[in-house]
Formats: sequence, C-alpha cells, structure tokens
Amino acid sequence: MDFTELLGIDAQPGVPLFEQVRTRMIEAVREGALPAGTRLPTVRELAGQLGLAVNTVARAYRELETAGVVETRGRFGTFVASSDPAGAAMTAAAGAFVAAARAVGLGKADALRYLDVAFDNVGGV
Repeated sequence: MDFTELLGIDAQPGVPLFEQVRTRMIEAVREGALPAGTRLPTVRELAGQLGLAVNTVARAYRELETAGVVETRGRFGTFVASSDPAGAAMTAAAGAFVAAARAVGLGKADALRYLDVAFDNVGGV
C-alpha cells in the first residue's frame, strides 16, 4: 500500500507534520481505505516513505494508539483497531453535553448554538 498517496502529507504552515499524519490516518480509517486489522508500516518504514523524521511518525502512532485508532501488538506490529473509537468517545461526550445542557435548563436548539460557537472558536473539526 502506498502511504505517500494515502496520507498526502505536505508542509502546510501551522499544521505540524505529526498532526497531518494522525488526522489523515483517522480519515483513511473512517473512509475504509484502512480497514480494521490492516497492518501498518513500522515507524521507520512510514517515515522513510513520507520523508519525515522517525520521531514525527512515532508521535503520530502514539497519539493514534492512545485514541484507540491503532493497536500495537508487540513485535507483530501496529494494526488498525477493530472498532472506531470515535463512536464510543462521541457518544459519551454527547451524553455528558446533553446532561449539562439539561442541568442548566437548555433545550436542544439553545444547546446546539453552544456547539456551533465551540466549533467556530477552535477552527472546526
């Protein structure tokens, strides 16, 4: 698999390279380009393919593993996790958000305005 094409990393000012690797890997998982169970290249291999420092790719892999997007199986390598962690994380966050909104007496429309503002203030997702 050609990860150079799949990830399309470029030197955008203000977007760290590890963040580009991380977000593009998540997009590839969600779009099905990297299905669950796919073995990923080693950190060194991917760094070589992308022309990046080993530490840059290692940081992206660490963050992906912390988020549950990939899992490392020791010397067998790193694999795309069998489930999308976004579903569970976002369901829990949405439940907490709804509970907080209801606790202060907000309805759905008013609560959603706060989400819109929050997305706008952090540059969206």
